[in-house]
Amino acid sequence: MTEANWLWALFTLIAAAAQTIRNAAQRELTGKLGTVGATHVRFLFGCPFALVFLAAVHAAGTALPRPDAGFWLWLLDGALAQIAATALMLAAMGERSFVVTIAYIKTEPVQVALFGLLFLGDAVTPMMAAAIVIATAGVIVMSLKDGTSGGGLRPTLLGLSAGACFALSAIGFRGAILSLHDPSYAMAATFTLAAGLVLQSVLLTVYLGLRDRAVLAAIAAAWRPSLFAGFMGALASQFWFLAFALATAANVRTLALVEVLFAQAISHFVFRQPISAREGVGIVVIVIGVALLIWAY
Repeated sequence: MTEANWLWALFTLIAAAAQTIRNAAQRELTGKLGTVGATHVRFLFGCPFALVFLAAVHAAGTALPRPDAGFWLWLLDGALAQIAATALMLAAMGERSFVVTIAYIKTEPVQVALFGLLFLGDAVTPMMAAAIVIATAGVIVMSLKDGTSGGGLRPTLLGLSAGACFALSAIGFRGAILSLHDPSYAMAATFTLAAGLVLQSVLLTVYLGLRDRAVLAAIAAAWRPSLFAGFMGALASQFWFLAFALATAANVRTLALVEVLFAQAISHFVFRQPISAREGVGIVVIVIGVALLIWAY
């Protein structure tokens, strides 16, 4: 087994765990800062950490890449789609249980596989396709659990739309990483992350400065919890991008469905939401799909 065959999986698992913690922290900030404000936190407070990561990789002796116009187009696609996805996710979390929102969003792998094939030429073998479908089916089983309050069409559409935007974001960022043609996958991934967070921070700061300066003031006042959410967001993104540099976005985002299992633990132990038998079945199906993916890679 080559390094790329197992490192991408390790990076994905670390990213999924960090992102679950980040999502929980952002959910708590939404009530204080609003959807756009909480969305901005992950970018604004994550940006300094991403620059530190980049400085560390550069200090290790790796030269900075020289991106072309294609890189910036891919990056803009990924950055804008991720802003939209994060806002939609937080809006959905305000209307639906934490774990069910994550479940809706995690219908993303099927869309990632399609977008990856169309825009990047990332092939999906029949075995990988089966793994994606099985794991996604497990997510759908969980999303249809009984006894969930606050349901309805709106939170469902918000969650599914967030999943679509996250899919487009994953393709955009992987496209940016690949366009660098850098011999160091660590530098390509870290440079793309830093550039993306700088771009996102500038865009949302300008937007809030023009539309709602009070939110910027509220973000500054909530700097302590925002700093933690920003760090976890940057840490998660760093490992997502490392994984994207080594494997197709479809494989990464399918393995990332383990985040649903992490979210289930957060939902139960932090938010005190009960676990149903249906969720248990969904978890088993997700595990089968993920295991099949690892075996097929």
